Parts: sequence; C-alpha cells; structure tokens
Amino acid sequence: MGLPNHAFDFEDVHPIDIVQDIAANQEWEFDRIADDQISMDVEGQWRTYSVTLAWSEADETLRLICTFDMEPPAHRLDSLYALLNAVNDHCWAGSFTYLDEQKLMIFRYGLILSGGQVASPDQIDTMISAAVISAERYYPAFQLTIWGEETPAMQVAIAEAHGHA
Repeated sequence: MGLPNHAFDFEDVHPIDIVQDIAANQEWEFDRIADDQISMDVEGQWRTYSVTLAWSEADETLRLICTFDMEPPAHRLDSLYALLNAVNDHCWAGSFTYLDEQKLMIFRYGLILSGGQVASPDQIDTMISAAVISAERYYPAFQLTIWGEETPAMQVAIAEAHGHA
C-alpha cells in the first residue's frame, strides 16, 4: 500500500488521523466513527474485509480488527475451531477468532505504544496490510473446512498472499 508523503510531527498527530489519511490515500470507503475509532472497507482477492482501528488511551494500544462474514453449518464448527488453533499457531502477529452468534471471523492485533510512543504511518500501514494478507491467506482454508468434507484445509493456506491490499 503506498503511503502519502506527508511531513507529520508525529507527536501531535492522533493515530486515527494517520489511519484516515491512509484510507483516503487508498480510496477506501471509511467512516470516522469517533475521534478514536475508524472503520473502512478493504477489497481483497477473496472478498471485502471490514477493518476497524481504535485508539485506547487507557492502555496506550492501537487496536485493529479485520472481520468478514462466515456462516458454517453447525456440524462443521468443531472442524473450524480445530483449524483456528492450527492457523493461530502460524500467526505471530495477531490471531483469528470466530464468533458463532454474530457469524463473524475476526482477525485481531494490538500495537502497544506505551510511554508516549507514537505509531508511524508505515507501522499503521503494515498493521492493515498484515491483517488483510492474513485474512486472504487463510480464507480458502476456512471455506474448505466449513464446506468441504475431508479436505486438508491447512495445505491450501498459501505461503504468501498474491496481489495487494
């Protein structure tokens, strides 16, 4: 994702302002939900992902969630949960969770910026890219697990997502 060439005095810029600048530069649809939260739609190869970032002043963390709908049949939930354990074992930055009641797959990541640290546009862009790349990488495995019968789903999780977010 290319970043705009702005000269920020990062100590004076709110992290969500940086996210908004990135979203506008990428021409993503976004909604500034509050001063400390933004939601945007990021088009991937498999689907459009809803990406939300929120700044928590209390714990000095920039939180990211990337979600997409997933409605597995009830009899495939155990297989999906087993796959989630295997997938999360391969994810070093972030993790997946499935919320059955909401029918949502969620990728979560938090960037801790304690002690007055400030996130750069490159760091935030990398957070967003990593979330979408992870979702793209494992989406086929999730689909094969919930709709296939005996497919070894982790074998289809490609080593590196092709394309760009």
